[in-house]
Amino acid sequence: MGRRPQVDHEELARLSARGWSNADLAAHFGVTESGILQAKRSAGLSKPMTDHSAAIPWKLARPHSQSGPATNLRNLSAAAQGKPVPKEKINTALRWATRLVENGLDIAYDPERGFHEVEASAASHIAQVLRSAREKLG
Repeated sequence: MGRRPQVDHEELARLSARGWSNADLAAHFGVTESGILQAKRSAGLSKPMTDHSAAIPWKLARPHSQSGPATNLRNLSAAAQGKPVPKEKINTALRWATRLVENGLDIAYDPERGFHEVEASAASHIAQVLRSAREKLG
């Protein structure tokens, strides 16, 4: 059994800076594209992933992970972290969250039911997520 190919981090950085695609890098180093992504992470060349755990503190069941509420919460979270969100997507998320807050509602999650609206408490989750996004958006 042979050794796994090694990806030289300096060469990877140099070629990435030249605009090489992950497919080209994988062919060059003799690894898979997944191997290139792992090498980029370990070399500090990947953008950090956006952490949505404050906006989505629940472990979502697969059928609910791409639902409207999940998408809106991720978009609000990204905006609150200063990440670019397409205007139409952030506007949709802001309208959705504003409607909930203005009607005294909050969002809750249950793996069986999915997302559902509930009466808001003083510590409204959606109000906090909305406030964080608005603060960053100005």
